[in-house]
Parts: sequence; C-alpha cells; structure tokens
Amino acid sequence: MDVGGGAGNNPTSAVTRYTHAMWRRYQHLLDKSTPLVMYRWIFLSVITLIYALRVYMVQGYYIITYGLGIYILQLLIAFLSPNVDPEIQDIRDGPNLPTRGSDEFRPFVRRLPEFKFWHSLTKAFCFAFVLTFFSALDVPVFWPILLFYWLVLFVSTMKRQILHMIKYKYVPFTSGKQRYSGKKTAFTDDLSTSRP
Repeated sequence: MDVGGGAGNNPTSAVTRYTHAMWRRYQHLLDKSTPLVMYRWIFLSVITLIYALRVYMVQGYYIITYGLGIYILQLLIAFLSPNVDPEIQDIRDGPNLPTRGSDEFRPFVRRLPEFKFWHSLTKAFCFAFVLTFFSALDVPVFWPILLFYWLVLFVSTMKRQILHMIKYKYVPFTSGKQRYSGKKTAFTDDLSTSRP
C-alpha cells in the first residue's frame, strides 16, 4: 500500500524535476547569449574584474589563481589550434589547411570554438571565485615565483604555438567572409562596351 500518495510526491523526484527545470533555464540563457558575442565578453570581463578585486582585497589565494592561469593557458592553446592538427593528419583523413594561394579557401576550424572558450572561462572564474571563500585553500606561498613560472610557461607555450602557425601557414583569426569587387567592375565595363 502506497502511504506517500504516489511516486509524484517522492522527494528525490521533486529535486530531480527542480534541477532539470534549472538546467533547462540555464541552457535557454546560454542559447540566447550565443549571438551576443560582445556582451558575453563584457560579462566575462566584469567577472574577471570581480575575481581580481577579491584576490587583491584578501591578499591570498595565489595557488587558486595560479591553477586558474594554467587552465586559461590550456584553453587558449585549444582556441588557437586547428581542429585537425596538420602534423598528425594523414592524407586519407580529408583536406588539409590551404598552404598555397592557389589552394581552395577553407575557413579555420578551431579545436575549441569561441562560445565554448568563453563558457569554459566564465565557469572557471566563477568556480575560482567560490573557492576564495574557503580559508583552507589559502595556502601561503611567495606569489612572485608563481607569477614568474606562469610567465615562463606562457612564453614557451605561445612560442611553440606561433611557430606551429608559421610552419603550417594558418591564422586563427578571421574578419569574416572575403569580398572581391574587382570582377564586378570589369563585368559592367564589358556590358557597357558591348551595347550599340
């Protein structure tokens, strides 16, 4: 005999429904923010500023900031890398990046798309901000050493990435679709000279 009044009154069912509803609301907000690139990055800048102010005011949590910096560096490398690495791509795997001017234009496809890059950064800064409220994670360290080590990692990693870009002749940033206007004027000139 069911004393609780059915499966609908189960507390775990209510929690599951609530978390599912919250997840759907969160996903809806993410979907609406997808085309708003500038506003998303402004939002991330505000979150970054709040985190930096928190660390500055507390004068601690440098290990968390160092871990956040390593994670940002990993995301940046994935953002700047092509989806299919030309070094390990076999000829059977499909088309390579264009290496000559006569090759067909193919847009640069990132390993980590811009939206996922932004979303991962935002989640990382929010998570790191929450971690700054736990005093057990405030390990005393000499922060200039951490900063110096992170800068060495950043310079060496970016040097390797830039050399990879130069070797395989790709640029991870584009300014939209290229437009050619030279052919139009020649075509209209031909039409005007051919008419009697």
